[in-house]
Amino acid sequence: MMASEQVTPPLYGTVLLKAKAILDFILNTPTPPNLKEISDNVPMTKSTVFKILKTLEFCGFVRCLGEEKRYYLGTTFLSYAQKTLSTFDINLVAKPFLAQLRDETNETVNLGILDTSDSTVTLLAKLESPNSINLVSRVGKGMHLYSSAMGKAMLSCLPENEFDAYLTKTDLVPLTEDTITDKKQLCENIQQAKANGYAIENNENQKDVLCVGFPLYKDGRIYGAFSVSAPRYRVAEGNLALFIEKGRIAQQNILAVI
Repeated sequence: MMASEQVTPPLYGTVLLKAKAILDFILNTPTPPNLKEISDNVPMTKSTVFKILKTLEFCGFVRCLGEEKRYYLGTTFLSYAQKTLSTFDINLVAKPFLAQLRDETNETVNLGILDTSDSTVTLLAKLESPNSINLVSRVGKGMHLYSSAMGKAMLSCLPENEFDAYLTKTDLVPLTEDTITDKKQLCENIQQAKANGYAIENNENQKDVLCVGFPLYKDGRIYGAFSVSAPRYRVAEGNLALFIEKGRIAQQNILAVI
């Protein structure tokens, strides 16, 4: 075996993996399943499924209800979810991958979250390029959703009714001569961002700066977005392709650990 090869350590407690398979099936099934439906769709015997379900029920992780004895996820998970949300730090999770993205592109990388109180992007982190540029963004400050790459990336993940509500209440004030101020044009731009999986902001939020924004969206929740920012004169077609390629990899890596 080569010294550089990595060996995955053996996992302890295979019954935990089996329990996870059962819980995942219950989670992803449109209607609560019964014992037969679960055992038909997980790689274990019906008797094993039943024993694990009884243990999960004892722990409060599942509930068995009704005459058909269908299984639901237990309310115990609500406490876990609340604790997870209260202690989750997207900055901590994303930082290593964003630092790598900064090093691979040699450009500034930003991380932001959606501030629902005023429908803006709050900048959480800014990883400066070695070829520093003067960006107006400051950590802790807000940016418009409609004019920034991170903002447009997050707008592309909103449900249609929420996006429509945002358009209705938001005045599209020009920040540069290229800021999109026509609501129909912005809709088309956001639809393109949704189709691409990333948003491009070209001289719209700050003069002579181009940004590519990537949403951090998983299981119906927007965790935030990040962007690669560079002066327009440094962004040839090959640079833009590199930003998109490496940005997508960073996005996938972050979402994998959320």
